[in-house]
Amino acid sequence: MPDFKTLDDLNDIAGKRVLVRVDLNVPVKDGKVSDTTRIERVMPTITELSGKGAKVILMAHFGRPKGKADPAASLEPIAYAVESVLDHRVHFAKDCIGAPAAEAIAEMANGDILLLENTRFHAGEEQNDAEFARALAENGDLYVNDAFSAAHRAHASTEGLAHLLPAYAGRTMQAELEALEKGLGQPARPVLAIVGGAKVSTKIDLLMNLVKKVDALVIGGGMANTFLAARGTEVGKSLCEHDLAKTAKQIMIEAAEAGCALILPVDAVVAREFKAGAESEVVAIDNVPADAMILDVGPKSVEKVNEWLDRADTVVWNGPLGAFEIEPFDAATVAAAKHAAHRTGEGLLVSVAGGGDTVAALNHAGVADAFSYVSTAGGAFLEWMEGKALPGVVALSKSA
Repeated sequence: MPDFKTLDDLNDIAGKRVLVRVDLNVPVKDGKVSDTTRIERVMPTITELSGKGAKVILMAHFGRPKGKADPAASLEPIAYAVESVLDHRVHFAKDCIGAPAAEAIAEMANGDILLLENTRFHAGEEQNDAEFARALAENGDLYVNDAFSAAHRAHASTEGLAHLLPAYAGRTMQAELEALEKGLGQPARPVLAIVGGAKVSTKIDLLMNLVKKVDALVIGGGMANTFLAARGTEVGKSLCEHDLAKTAKQIMIEAAEAGCALILPVDAVVAREFKAGAESEVVAIDNVPADAMILDVGPKSVEKVNEWLDRADTVVWNGPLGAFEIEPFDAATVAAAKHAAHRTGEGLLVSVAGGGDTVAALNHAGVADAFSYVSTAGGAFLEWMEGKALPGVVALSKSA
């Protein structure tokens, strides 16, 4: 992990213009923010800087305006949500560079908070254009990146700026990197990875990386069916990527060579319909009816997962074990999540989880707050698990 500076390295910042990259790409319904989780995550950094008298200038993207100003993607409505969460006045500038930004910043008093308009209204943002990055840099004296969720993109506001101003990691970025280091960087062993979701095709790089880094890998969700089929198990009408049988076999070979135990379901919950309350039954994994679908792993499989959780000192989790959105196919994910949370609460397990479906599944199980760390970063979390360097993180390195 890069050796980066944090807010602890900032001294006497009263009156300093601090450009803070945050993630405000939040869900909006009927013109109002429907989930403020990402705003809440960056609140500690914003309030700390403001409390020390800095002029806090927030930069963010919203939606996909494709390099042009688009009223539907304006951050102005988001400013009100930020204001509500922070319980602090948040000013707004009609552009992120040029006169509108400069004039709004000139009017700031120490401790004020200003949100600049969507950085993606300029094509130079996603192109990481040097001239656009310099225009952004003119707005500040210091740069703080608190948007790990955008760190896998080499954009001007996430990567370019870090080379133009003294750069620091915000509190959320710092917490994320420290948690990830405990998850796979320098973890306490044994390490267990739990990977679920619908398709192997979206997680090939992830699986290939994990089998070389963890002691055991649980594969659940629809993607487990591809591995079962590759092994010669009939999976009925279940979601299955039969064309990836060769890939699944290669992953199994690499796991064996690396000494990583690959844990597949031994039983399953099957149904003929995918709907709430559908008639279902538990069958052995080699006895799936030809007209049925596997929609969850069975109780014996959950026992097996929990046994591995009991052995592990660290668990890294991405993806549900079954179709958790619909009862009763949420049972396995809920049971395993609760067991991991209990072990974490006892101080026996470091639990790091991330990815959109994962966060939703852990919230559904009521245990998201009981894990050591739950990342809301999505793509950045997945790329980190794949072993890829994240440009926004690398740029924060003291040696960058």
